[in-house]
Amino acid sequence: MTVKKELLDILACPKCKGDIHLNEKEDGLICDSCQLLYEIRDDIPIMLIDEARPL
Repeated sequence: MTVKKELLDILACPKCKGDIHLNEKEDGLICDSCQLLYEIRDDIPIMLIDEARPL
C-alpha cells in the first residue's frame, strides 16, 4: 500500500470535504461525490483540485 491508513483516515476531498478512498490500482484517491481522481505520485497524494482527473 502506497499511502498509510492513518493518512487516508484524515484526508478529505479538497473540493467537497467528503470522504475519499484508494482506487483499485492504489495509485490514486477517489472522491465518489465529485467523481474526481487525485493521483498519488512518489507516495504523495496530489490533493489539488486543478490537478484532479474526472472519472
